[in-house]
Amino acid sequence: MSKQRVLTGITTTGTPHLGNYVGAIRPAIQASQNEDNLSFFFLADFHALIKCTDPKQLHQSTKEIAATWLASGLDPDRVIFYRQSDIPEIPELCWLLTCMTGKGLMNRAHAYKAAVALNEDAGEDPDFGVNMGLYSYPILMAADILMFNANKVPVGKDQIQHVEMARDIAGRFNHHFGDKFVLPEAVVDDNVAVLSGLDGRKMSKSYGNTIPLFLPEKQLQKHINKIKTNLLEPGEPKDPETSTVFEIWRAFATPEQTESMRQAFADGIAWGEAKKQLFELINGQLSDSREQYNALMSDGETIEKILLEGADRARGYASRLLEKLRKAVGIRKIV
Repeated sequence: MSKQRVLTGITTTGTPHLGNYVGAIRPAIQASQNEDNLSFFFLADFHALIKCTDPKQLHQSTKEIAATWLASGLDPDRVIFYRQSDIPEIPELCWLLTCMTGKGLMNRAHAYKAAVALNEDAGEDPDFGVNMGLYSYPILMAADILMFNANKVPVGKDQIQHVEMARDIAGRFNHHFGDKFVLPEAVVDDNVAVLSGLDGRKMSKSYGNTIPLFLPEKQLQKHINKIKTNLLEPGEPKDPETSTVFEIWRAFATPEQTESMRQAFADGIAWGEAKKQLFELINGQLSDSREQYNALMSDGETIEKILLEGADRARGYASRLLEKLRKAVGIRKIV
């Protein structure tokens, strides 16, 4: 029985935070240990160019995110871990797919429609500020997926449409040139934790309310101390279901630890003590990974070597498929 191919794209913008770790990094690494899967993980640096025009920021973020995943337990010997821009077959496939994609399909993409709506609300031209990267993003994502004939693509709910578009594009290509692509399926884990940030809203870099994943101990403690709480005094019972402190605790704690803290809330634990225990819990779990992360960040050559080795393995799959696709569309030697 052949292994299921599972492909995960990793955005290379921003510094990873606790919400990224709990919602994406940790569950993806756990899933990669399933022997029934052949897992592909890629750093989506071409995609990052759509919004990021600062070369230093893009480069630094790519380094930070690669180091984060490796330090968090991603095993490059078990999975295929590569940088999108190291696979020249992907942009070539993107063009083949672009020539098979209806403009009407791209007009229906959520990100494009949202940009148009914002412009119209502001009285601007509908396409003001819309570059072709944003407009044709779903085709590049389709190329990422179809290049490796991925069966499963774990995504958030906001990305389901893009996987469905990849299916549509693949189906049209197959109809014209024979069955060359597997039709991928989006996988959405409704049980993945979504963490609140320092201000109680969803933890997001756009809100500036994140707790970066590998902060030094003192800075981690300071960030946790900034978590917004109510004015209930020590000894007064507190509701764990409305508390960001408890929400983050539950994301890192065992079931036994969770129930213990729930009881402590009922008993009126002081907010300062709850935050102190939260810091100790998180710091205890992340200290070894933090040490590995810092070592990797000071040794970029090791990260580069791992990514290039992963790209070499990925291209072994990509080059074979692209050769078949070229022949299928008529791009071949004149003999």
